[in-house]
Amino acid sequence: MNQWEHLFHGEYTERTKILSQLTLEQVTAVPSGQCHSIFAELWHTVLWQKIIVTRDKDLYNQTWQQNDLYPKHVPEKLEEWTALVKEFLLGIEQALGWTRTPEKLNLEVNPGETMRDILPGLAVHNAYHMGKIVALRQIMGIWTSSD
Repeated sequence: MNQWEHLFHGEYTERTKILSQLTLEQVTAVPSGQCHSIFAELWHTVLWQKIIVTRDKDLYNQTWQQNDLYPKHVPEKLEEWTALVKEFLLGIEQALGWTRTPEKLNLEVNPGETMRDILPGLAVHNAYHMGKIVALRQIMGIWTSSD
C-alpha cells in the first residue's frame, strides 16, 4: 500500500464495513443529543470530497459558501443510501487517481497550492466523518467493540 492509499484506506476499519449492514431507519435516525444522522454525515463527506476531487468551483460556491453543508431531506428509500455509499467509495478512488503521476500531484489547483497539498486534508476530513459515523453507530448500539 503506498502512502496515498494508506491515507485513504489505512489506519482504521474499512469504510465499506463502517457503511454497511444499515437499515434506512438507522441511517436517517438522529440520536438524542446529536446533530446529524449517519446519512447526513456521509452526504456532507461526499459533497466535500466531490468538490475537492472534481475541482468543481461552482458546486463549492453553490453549497459551501451558502452554508448548504448538510442535506435538506432524508432518503425515502434504502437505494438512495446505497447510491451515496457507492459515490463516496468511487470518490476515494478518484482522489487516488490524482496520486498516480507526479504531474497530477503537482498540479497547481489554487494559487500556490497543489493536489499534493490538499489531498491529505481530504483524507483527514473523510476520517473525521467516518469516526463520527462510528460514534453514531455506537450510540445507537449497532457497532460492537470487535468492529
